[in-house]
Amino acid sequence: MEPYASILADLKLKTDKTLKHIKEQLGSIRTGRASPTLVDTIRVDYYGTSTPLHQIAHISVPEARLLVIKPFDGSQQVVKDIEKAIHKSDLGLNPQSDGKQLRLSMPPLSGEQRHKLVAKVKDLVEQNRVALRNERRDANKLADQMKKDGKLTEDLCKKAHEAIDKELKVVEQKLDESLRAKTKEILEE
Repeated sequence: MEPYASILADLKLKTDKTLKHIKEQLGSIRTGRASPTLVDTIRVDYYGTSTPLHQIAHISVPEARLLVIKPFDGSQQVVKDIEKAIHKSDLGLNPQSDGKQLRLSMPPLSGEQRHKLVAKVKDLVEQNRVALRNERRDANKLADQMKKDGKLTEDLCKKAHEAIDKELKVVEQKLDESLRAKTKEILEE
């Protein structure tokens, strides 16, 4: 086992966390189709506590362009709180309530809306690229510090830098794949 394995293990944990984060962010971006992940980031003021929507309601997709949100607690106040949270979100959707559940219809996106969403996706991915570069910089600094402290030789330090770059290239490819997939999803009718 290489002396710099702890640096790579730590980097792997951080990059996995970044990939999970971007997946959550992209899942909450609206496309032409309904998806429960669309409302994953919505938090509801549930009896004074900010609670994720999926913890207080069942979310289903009965049709391609329809989300149905049925609170576990059937009180009208909870339905109103969920409705208020959806209005506050940046989804741009107008829920219809029957007092027991909410229906979210996904209107088709216009071409202009689609291009704005693609730009938003690209911006989110770029923000996560910056986070990855920062993680690479920190890992490289750790390797340099280990060399300075005498824990790594010059050759091992160079190998550590190469291993860190290799790991980041793999993660950046996954980021690119996420970008392409989400862009395709947004642009198709």
